[in-house]
Amino acid sequence: MPGALTAALRTAAATGARLVWIPRRSGERGAVEAGALPSLLPGGRPATHPRAREEVAAAWGLRELPARYGRDTGQILEAAATGELAALLVAGVEVADLPDPPRAREALDAAFVVSLELRPGEVTDRADVVLPVAAVAEKPGTFLNWEGRARMFEAALKPEQMTRPLAPTDTRALHMLADALDAHLGLPDLRAVRRELDRLGGWAHGRATEPTEPGRPAPRTGDGEAVLAGHRMLLDLGRLQEGDTALAGTRHAAVARLSAVTAADTGVKDGDLLEVTGPAGSTALPLLVTEMPDRVVWLPLNSTGRGVLSDTGARPGDLVRIGPAAPRPAVVTEVQA
Repeated sequence: MPGALTAALRTAAATGARLVWIPRRSGERGAVEAGALPSLLPGGRPATHPRAREEVAAAWGLRELPARYGRDTGQILEAAATGELAALLVAGVEVADLPDPPRAREALDAAFVVSLELRPGEVTDRADVVLPVAAVAEKPGTFLNWEGRARMFEAALKPEQMTRPLAPTDTRALHMLADALDAHLGLPDLRAVRRELDRLGGWAHGRATEPTEPGRPAPRTGDGEAVLAGHRMLLDLGRLQEGDTALAGTRHAAVARLSAVTAADTGVKDGDLLEVTGPAGSTALPLLVTEMPDRVVWLPLNSTGRGVLSDTGARPGDLVRIGPAAPRPAVVTEVQA
């Protein structure tokens, strides 16, 4: 939400606490250090810092790099939806986890899509080319933990243990695509990638200043309304959890949460089915009355249906309608003798 990080930093400073980021996905810290954010270059270098651009340009044999930010995910998808970008390369993305799933689907339908993926999903359904890639157990690599410490690993499954041909790694697939486009990366394998990262090194100079983005006022709620809050659970409907019934059995129950005051005003009680409605539709979950702010409804964002963003069209911070779920009509089936 706008201003949330700024507020967290100010709270930490006021209380003497230290603020750390522990990402939900295992590769997120490494992606940041590799420069995956639109404001960064490899090594965590600020994209607009002259010295940072000079270092990367020298390492890549270029005269200069653009002194501007790149596109973020939303901007990339919007450019594809409007035809400004004709093609997309998508790897490991769940459409339901994006900020605007309906617009993302429009972008995927409009563009030529190459998908690097482990299993079928909404992206592969819309892709023009699907390149299967190796799962983490089938390849060596490196993870960065939340402290930034590198943890290298080897492939847990060897080619002789596989009952199918070994899929290429993401790196190999990207290398082959770049060669086909006559844009040679020179990174054919993991050793070359590690040499490149070691050669670039980290950024030892000035970091970005703390964000000062102002928060926006919370929406004013009326009768039968609440502000949507929520996040993804560690175990939910994520694609990589499909088929693992034992793991799925350890998930927390998917529930909606309201304060006691808001639940009473809404006419629902613990265990009742609460319906939450946004501009695109509704979702319903059992209610768990929780000690929390009034006029707020909390939902797990990807634990039921197609996900809250897709089912309701609402995002955390938006105003939604809440109420008891309407009884569903019984289905009668006629059996012929």
